[in-house]
Amino acid sequence: MLRALYLAACSSLIVLIFLCLAWELRFAPVHPGGSWLALKCLPLLAPLFGLLNGRRYTYQWAAMLILLYFTEGVVRATTDHGPAQWLAIAETALSLIFFCTSVAYARLTRPSAR
Repeated sequence: MLRALYLAACSSLIVLIFLCLAWELRFAPVHPGGSWLALKCLPLLAPLFGLLNGRRYTYQWAAMLILLYFTEGVVRATTDHGPAQWLAIAETALSLIFFCTSVAYARLTRPSAR
């Protein structure tokens, strides 16, 4: 169970990083040719190594960070049209998967649960 949560959290974060980059540089950029909004993936790189190493504290604060991406995905899913709307739905789903799996991982690895 713990291994599945670890894999789901890490893979959803990595896919979300690539989705943010591809979205703003190639698939549906705000401005033709790409935009500086692609830099929104940089905060997602901060927890990556802590997650890959299984650090519980990183899972805890990354769960709060991902709520910003969930909010952006919901807003853009309801306001954008075409491919950007589908990318926003994917961002929302990935951030929701990451949030749920990271909270579950942090809960299962707490010292009182052992």
